[in-house]
Amino acid sequence: MSDPHLSDTLSADRRYRLLVDAITDYAIYMLDPEGHIANWNAGAQRFKGYTAEEVVGSHFSRFYVEEDRAAGLPERALHTAATEGKFEAEGWRVRKNGERFWAHVVIDPIRDSSGELIGYAKITRDLTERKQAEQELRYSERQFRLLVQGVTDYAIYMLDPDGRVISWNAGAERIKGYSPEEIIGQHFSRFYLPEDIAEAAPAKALAIARAEGRFASEGWRVRKDGTRFRASVVIDAIYEDDGSLAGFAKITRDVTEREEAQHALELSREVLLQSQKMEAIGQLTGGVAHDFNNLLMAILGSLELLRKRLPDNSQSIRLLDNAVMGAERGAALTQRMLAYARRQELRPERTDIVTLVRGMTDLIERSLGPAWTIETRFPLNLSAVITDANHLEMALLNLVVNSRDAMPDGGPITIEARNHQLGHDHPYGLATGAYVCLSVRDQGGGMDADTLSRATEPFFTTKGVGKGTGLGLSMIHGFAKQLGGTFVIDSTLGEGTTAMIWLPATSSCVPASCAAAISTADEQIAPLEIKPMIILAIDDDALVLMNTAALLEDAGHVVIEASSADEALEIFHQRPDIELIVTDQAMPGMTGMQLAWEIRRIRPDFPIILATGYGELPSDADEAVLRLGKPFNQADLTRAVADVLVARSDVVPSVV
Repeated sequence: MSDPHLSDTLSADRRYRLLVDAITDYAIYMLDPEGHIANWNAGAQRFKGYTAEEVVGSHFSRFYVEEDRAAGLPERALHTAATEGKFEAEGWRVRKNGERFWAHVVIDPIRDSSGELIGYAKITRDLTERKQAEQELRYSERQFRLLVQGVTDYAIYMLDPDGRVISWNAGAERIKGYSPEEIIGQHFSRFYLPEDIAEAAPAKALAIARAEGRFASEGWRVRKDGTRFRASVVIDAIYEDDGSLAGFAKITRDVTEREEAQHALELSREVLLQSQKMEAIGQLTGGVAHDFNNLLMAILGSLELLRKRLPDNSQSIRLLDNAVMGAERGAALTQRMLAYARRQELRPERTDIVTLVRGMTDLIERSLGPAWTIETRFPLNLSAVITDANHLEMALLNLVVNSRDAMPDGGPITIEARNHQLGHDHPYGLATGAYVCLSVRDQGGGMDADTLSRATEPFFTTKGVGKGTGLGLSMIHGFAKQLGGTFVIDSTLGEGTTAMIWLPATSSCVPASCAAAISTADEQIAPLEIKPMIILAIDDDALVLMNTAALLEDAGHVVIEASSADEALEIFHQRPDIELIVTDQAMPGMTGMQLAWEIRRIRPDFPIILATGYGELPSDADEAVLRLGKPFNQADLTRAVADVLVARSDVVPSVV
C-alpha cells in the first residue's frame, strides 16, 4: 500500500510544474550551481525560441550578447545571486534566431535544508516593447527639447506654479537678453513694466491661466537692457496626471516690428486718404472756379460795355463801379481756388529768395505794425529757386499776416530759408533733388491735431466771420505743389507754428538785376493801330460767347459766333475771309487746342487766341497759339489781338 503523504507531495509538485509550464509571459527555469539549464517552461520557449530538448543541459550564458559574455556578466550574475541572495537587472538578450530583446532578469539562489547551494531559479520577462516605448519617448523628448531650444523667434519657457522660471530656450535669450544662468529661478514678473507690476498684472495673468487653462494678451515688456518691446503672450496651465498644477508653459513673441509696420501702414493709409480727399476737393474747386470765371467774365464784360453807354450820372457810375469791384473780388477768389487746384497760370523762373524778401520788407512791416518784429535768417550760399516770384510774394505775405494774427499781443516772426538735398525716402513725398525750404515761424498759440490736419483745406479757417476766406493756406499748398514742391505746417498747441514752403532749387543764384526786374511795375506799352477784322469767336458757354463777341464788336470788329469746335470748323471752311479765331479751351468733344491743330493743318500760320480759365495746357500745346487767361476785359482782349498780329507782322506799334 502506497504512502499517502508521498502521494500528496508528488501531486503538489505536479501541480506546481503544471502552473510554471502554463506561464507564457515569463521565462521560468532552473539552473544548476554551474549555470547549466535544468528545466524549461513554455514562457521561456516563447521568449527565446528554444525547445526544452534544444536547451536543457546547455549553459545559460548562450542567451547573453557577445559583449556581455566577454565581460563575464553571466558569471557575475550567479555570483551576486549566491552571495547577496538575489540578482536583478535589465539588459539585452539573444533569441535563437539571433534577434535581440530587452529582458528584465531575476536570479534567486536555491539551497537545501542544510543551506547548500543546489542551483538557481531564473525568471526573465521580455520588456522589448516597453524599452522601445521608453526609447521613443526619450527620443521624442530629446527632439522636443532640440525643437524648443532651436526656436529663436519665440521665447518658450516654463514657470513653476508660483511663476518662477524653470526652463529657458534660445528664443527667450535672444528676445529678452538673459542667459539661462541669469534667469532660471527668477520670477517672470521682472519682464513686466513697473506700472503693470503695480497693478499686479503678472499675478492676474497666472490666475486666469490657472482658472481657465489659458491666458493670452499683448502688451509692452522689458528686456535686460531696459528697452521696451511689444509682446504677444500666451500662458498655458500644465497639470500632472493626478490633476495637480505642475506649472505654466509661457510663449512670448516679439511683435514690435509688426506693430511698427501696422502703424506705418495706417499712417500711409491716412496720408493716402487725405491726399485723395484733397485731390477730390481740388478737382471740385478747380471745376467750380472755371465755371465761376466764365460767369465773372460775362458780368465784368457787360459792366465794362454798360459803363461806356451810361450817361454821366455820378450815382449810376458809383453803383456800376461798386458792381465791378465786387466782380473783381470774385475773380481774385477764383484765382485762389485755381491756385489750390493747381490750375492757375504761373510763370516759373529762377528767383533769389533773399533779394525777394528784402524787396518786400517795407510792405511786410507796414502790414504788421510796431508790435511785431521780423527776424530773417538766410545762409550765404542759399540757392535760387524755381518759382513765380509774384505768387511767392503773396504766399509769404499771407503767412506773415497769419503769424501776426496768431500773436495778437505782438511778438517775433522769423523768416528763414535753408538748402536741402533730399533722397528718395523723404517723408513729404518730394522727388529726389535739391530744394530750398522757406519757413515762417511764430510763437503764437499753435494748432491742435484736428485743426492742423484741416489747415490747408479750402474754405477752412479759424478766424472770425468776414476775417478770411479760408483759401490762403490752400492757395499756398496748390502753388507749391504746382511748382514741384510742397507746403508743410508744423504746429503744437501752445508752442507756436512753423509754415514751410519747399521749392525746387537751381544750380546757381539769380542775379540781383534779374530779381529786381521781377518786382518792377509793368512797362507802359504803346497803343497799337489795329484795323477792323472778321473774327470767329467760339465758346460752349452762351453767356461768355455773347460777352466776347460784344467786346470785340465794341472794338470795331465783325464777329461770327460758334458754340462748338465742330461748328467752328464748318464755318471756317465756308468763310475764307475769317482773319482771326478766339476760342475757349475747355469744350466738350474737341478742345480749343485740338481745334487749333485742325485749323493749322489747313492754314499753318493762321492767328489763334486760346482763352482758358486754367493755368495748364496740354504738354504738346502749340507755342504759336497765344493764351488769354479768363476772366479778361476789353483791354486784355485787345492786347491779345494785337500781340498775335504783331507776331505775324500785321500791325506795328504807333508812336506816342
